[in-house]
Order: sequence, then C-alpha cells, then structure tokens
Amino acid sequence: MCCLIGKGVDMDLKVKDVAELLHLSEITIRRWVQEGKIPAYRLDHHIFFSRQEIENWMLCHSSRPCTLTNPDTMLKKNFRGSQQFSLYRSIHQGHILRLSSSRFSRGWSKENVLEEAAHRIARYLHADGDVLMELLLERERLMPTALNYGIAVPHTRDTLFQQNQDKIFVLFLEEPISYGALDGKFVHTLFFLFASNDKRHLHLLAKIAHLSQQSQAIAFLETRPTKEHLLTFIKEWEAEVPQNFF
Repeated sequence: MCCLIGKGVDMDLKVKDVAELLHLSEITIRRWVQEGKIPAYRLDHHIFFSRQEIENWMLCHSSRPCTLTNPDTMLKKNFRGSQQFSLYRSIHQGHILRLSSSRFSRGWSKENVLEEAAHRIARYLHADGDVLMELLLERERLMPTALNYGIAVPHTRDTLFQQNQDKIFVLFLEEPISYGALDGKFVHTLFFLFASNDKRHLHLLAKIAHLSQQSQAIAFLETRPTKEHLLTFIKEWEAEVPQNFF
C-alpha cells in the first residue's frame, strides 16, 4: 500500500507538482494514489509526495514505457512549459566524456567508472573529486540509477552546488558495464545530472527517462557522437516532444 502516514520523510511535492512533472491530470494522479500505483502520503486529508520516492518510482518505471507515456492517461495540454527544463541547454553547459576499458588499469566496473568520471567532472565543477565520488556512490547504494536500454543517470541525493544553471555531463563507454539495471542490460551511456534545484532535477530526469524509451535515440547514443552532433540531435528531439508526447 503506497498511501501511508509519513514520518521522517521529506514530503515536498503535492498532487499538482507530480501531475506537472509526469504530464498527467491531477485526477489521474489521485486515482493512482487511491489504487496504490504511486508512492504517496496522506496527512489531514491532503496528499503529499516525497521527492526521493518519486525519483525512485520514475527510475523503476522507466523500463515500462506505458506507465509514463501512455497516451490514454496523459493530459492533453500544451507541453511547451516544460521546455524551460532543457536537456539541450544542460548538456551545452556540461561536457562530453569518454572512457575505454583498454586504458583502464583498475578494472572495468561500475564503481571504478563512477570514480574516474567523478574526478573528471569535479575539475569542471571546481569541486572535490573524492567528495563527489562518494556522493554519487551513496545514491547508487540506495538504488541503481540505470534506466533502460543502456542508459543511466548518476546524480547526488540532494542539490550539490549553488548554481543558476543545470549541467549534464554525458559519459560514453566504449564497452558497456554491468549497472544493476532492471531490464538487465549493460550501460553504455551515462548522463551525470547536476540540476540547480529539486524541481528542475525531476523534470530533467523525466526527460532523460523519456529519451531512453526512444529506439532512435538509443541507436544514436550507441554511436558515441561528438558534443556538436549530440546537441543537434537533442535540440531536434526536444522540438518534437510536444507532438510525440501526446
């Protein structure tokens, strides 16, 4: 049963917030709560949601596209408002990274890849690489951040840096790694997500989850494109989201 009295849980989202995030009607969200399909809490006849639990729910259900993108349950409204949460801009603010097992002497594993990536990203963020690595691994220990079809979205549990811009660092692996994905597939592309606040984090995560369900996008990412080519693809894909989503 997903509806519980919340104790010791940060319940920072309301029905309206989750409806906007998932592009569903508030009626659908309330029905899902009633049916126990989405984690929620009831307090004084009001419904609240935990950001962390909604994030985990999204990761779990990304391998079942009908749950997040079923046109029968989607709210028929203009999606342009979510364009403010732009993958294009976030990737543009970040960087493209590449790793190959042939140049990796410590063993080709999820932990070692995250460690190497954390130290590289930390230089761009002017952060401590060891601290960033531990925060990323801490989030992975709670639940693997793999989506489906070889995509993962490593991130920290909380907003890490005081910044006005969202940044996404895309890591392409020449050889996929085991990541604990629900669909059992090895991961070849990692989107390291650093959003400026929780709301933007969840919206960008939802967009990456939707991207991971597109066969054309997966095939393109497997080619390990340059940043220029990736940005062109993402820009064109985001322009089509309002039509394809509904």
